[in-house]
Amino acid sequence: MATDTPAAVAAPATAYKLLLSCPVGLPRSRISVKFDPSFDRIPHPDSSLQESIDEIWNQRLQENPSLYSGTKFRYGGHSSHHSDEPNQEYSVSLHLGLTDYRTFVGTNLSPLWEKFLVPSEDDSVCCQHMSNPLGNAAIVETSDEKIIVLQRSNNVGESPGCYVFPGGHSEPEEVGILAHQNDVEDVGRLIERVSDEMFDGIIREVVEETGVPASSLTEPIFIGVSCREMNVRPAAFFFIRCNVDSSTVTELYSRAQDGYESTKLYAVSAEELREMSQRMPGCHQGGVALYELMRNAAKNA
Repeated sequence: MATDTPAAVAAPATAYKLLLSCPVGLPRSRISVKFDPSFDRIPHPDSSLQESIDEIWNQRLQENPSLYSGTKFRYGGHSSHHSDEPNQEYSVSLHLGLTDYRTFVGTNLSPLWEKFLVPSEDDSVCCQHMSNPLGNAAIVETSDEKIIVLQRSNNVGESPGCYVFPGGHSEPEEVGILAHQNDVEDVGRLIERVSDEMFDGIIREVVEETGVPASSLTEPIFIGVSCREMNVRPAAFFFIRCNVDSSTVTELYSRAQDGYESTKLYAVSAEELREMSQRMPGCHQGGVALYELMRNAAKNA
């Protein structure tokens, strides 16, 4: 089920690795979360490298005083669990800690990002000094079997002008988490809220970025985690069906979008998507690969 597959030879910004592939697609009931400080970032032992995080953040703040260092869920790996049922259904547990946007800018987006890596075949060890906030993205299929793709604005700091799927991040603050809490009375309930936010968060992002109401979207299906090789930025991918056609989605987008994060919405066929993927950042190219693995699994079922 899980794969650890590098992309074919590609430009550094578009190369990707699949950290986890679930071609059959997993519903909310088969995704859980281990949320624990042990999955937080480990500070780098090189003090000058560690200090560079603040230096880079302060420089970015001078350029853009409106930047906000919000709390994010940090991806610390995953584990899979096979059942004893004949069809070998499985579930996945995502290992999550906490990080913030300041640390993301100072590690993953730093010109020195490669210096933060640890030589290891184990991705969680290799990236232990990275912020690695877990992004999310959705492959949204309309009722006329088109896939929704957005073109990023040139105003954004990450991947300006690139094609991407709707998405962003699940937010700790949405479930009342600002920091790890040692006095939580009901740890199980907290974990449940974090697990739900993985799915609720991607619905929220699709609604905000496309204008399609949540009532027109099916429950998300988790299909895997992709990582961009440049900056080792991870993102969780989901598949969602939409009960309206592509022309209606385009109309909803034209009314909803603010022109800051994205400037245009495309509704494309699977073949057109493969062509557009060459202008996607690596983690989203990985999303295309996860979608194709899902389609192939459905054909062979």
